[in-house]
Amino acid sequence: MKTMLHKGQFKHQALAEFVRGYEIFRFVFDKAVSPPSKYHVPRPEHSLTFYPRDAQRFSFAGATAITTYPKAVVNGIYNVPIIRYGGHDFLAIRVVFQPAAIFRLTGIPLTELANSFVDAEAIWNSKIRQVSEQLEGNDSLEDMVSSIELFLIQLTNSVRIKHQAIDSASQYLLQQRGAFSLDHLADQSCLSVRQFIRNFEARIGISPKQFARIVRFDKAYRMHNLDPLLDWFSVAIDCGYYDHQHFSKDCKNFTFLNPNAFSLLDQNAPERHFGLHYL
Repeated sequence: MKTMLHKGQFKHQALAEFVRGYEIFRFVFDKAVSPPSKYHVPRPEHSLTFYPRDAQRFSFAGATAITTYPKAVVNGIYNVPIIRYGGHDFLAIRVVFQPAAIFRLTGIPLTELANSFVDAEAIWNSKIRQVSEQLEGNDSLEDMVSSIELFLIQLTNSVRIKHQAIDSASQYLLQQRGAFSLDHLADQSCLSVRQFIRNFEARIGISPKQFARIVRFDKAYRMHNLDPLLDWFSVAIDCGYYDHQHFSKDCKNFTFLNPNAFSLLDQNAPERHFGLHYL
């Protein structure tokens, strides 16, 4: 077995307005080993992901239907857990976008991608197909990233929707740990509360309140994985929850499990087989 995990920022600063960074995951399992599945919980992000090696499949937690992803996928924000099934040679290259970037680049209301995905070729046609073809059979990390960056630079040179004040609200919520004022965010966006919520949902796919909850839960999940010996109560308080019960409610909503049961399940994630923690 072998693995590779890489996280980083793009070399071209012109992409910073639209891209938070990229993640590359490579897990190669022996043929005699059955690759473990990955229980994915909601994250506050939209992404473009390439799968240049074995096919990637997924199902919603608790469902029986399993769907195979295309070679390049644009994912919206999920507020329910999904289970992903990789092959023996699993390679995923994820472009994590800034909030509202997909909306600005495509004009597609992100409510259409809530708890869903779309084949990237349906949006960018032959341009994205060419990138996928360049990634197949290429083992050079630098070459793969360069191919994706070139595509992204071309994409950001023809922005469909200009940055608006409301787009700063989602960035603000990414930094928050607890309560926030919806009235204040609407006022700063020069919108009524109703207009703010409607426009936010079009740009992000979910409501501001739901987005803020996922941001907070994601921070708790990351913190616990960085130090699994931390108790959930300490993690919850540090991430802005009122108490452990408050955190447990969000955990059950987003994972369908209580915190301890979720921790036990997460120990079987593919990266754990290589002694790695989620970062």
